Amino acid sequence: MTIVFLDAYTINPGDLTWEALERFGTFRSYDRTTPEQVLERAADADVLIVNKTRLTTEHFARLPKLRILLMASAGYDNVDVTAARSHGIPVCNAAGYGNASVAQAAIAHLLNITNQVGEYARRNREGFWAESPDFCACESTLIELTGKRVAIVGYGHIGATLATLLRPFGVKLFAVTSKAQKDLPEDIRKISLEEAFNSCDIVSLNCALTPQNQGMIDGRLLKVGTLKPGLILINTARGALVNEADVAEALHEGRLGAYATDVLSQEPPPADHPLFTAPRCYITPHNAWATREARIRIIHILAECLEAFLAGKPKNVVN
Repeated sequence: MTIVFLDAYTINPGDLTWEALERFGTFRSYDRTTPEQVLERAADADVLIVNKTRLTTEHFARLPKLRILLMASAGYDNVDVTAARSHGIPVCNAAGYGNASVAQAAIAHLLNITNQVGEYARRNREGFWAESPDFCACESTLIELTGKRVAIVGYGHIGATLATLLRPFGVKLFAVTSKAQKDLPEDIRKISLEEAFNSCDIVSLNCALTPQNQGMIDGRLLKVGTLKPGLILINTARGALVNEADVAEALHEGRLGAYATDVLSQEPPPADHPLFTAPRCYITPHNAWATREARIRIIHILAECLEAFLAGKPKNVVN
């Protein structure tokens, strides 16, 4: 059996081992694969693994040897899963690998905004505190989380993990979700997206990207009268959930309190992306998921999926 990983570098830049996958047969990995290289590199693959490499109907039609596609991620919006199904190829994802890591990153972004840790640490290297006439130096308003209203958009595994991390701060929790109220924890109230932006202090995006919710955070939600003044928006899900131009405008005009995101609609982004120059905007380079622990978990989940498939009981099938 030949197993080919087309874009392995972000999962394993050299600090991990592939042993969990190598035991199934011949394993071959590439750091990165361009669209023009996909068919050549995947031609002999029985098992194909991708993270962000795009796979279309044409690819599945021209890979007759392929038996299964493994996603080294929870998301799979870069793959035409319907086309894969039509060619009899199950697509299995690494669901659950990053629940703790991504939720932790959302908390890190939130605390960076409320306490300005990164900003003050940077400024102190430039003499800010040393030049202060007082024992403390503070030029921005710091925010206490106790009693704040937090809406989690998408109450799946990551959203539930985030709620667990938030509870010790004494916040009031809400969820924008398709789940019924009876299926939510007792301390979480279901609300609409519009109500979240109108009444909450913090909104965290933790939902999958679909054609239905693409660009759902836009000028309609970010206008005066609809948006609660000072609202903090956090996105550790997908960049395309928001209209980035509208978010940048809301930040420049002071309608939005802050935007913290680990994701953008184009990755890597252009150097002139409008959010790079927006005030109170905090951007990390899509690395919320990339703790060593989470990357190890991905490899083992992929091995488990492959083992289950070979036993005739495929798991984590998304198509």
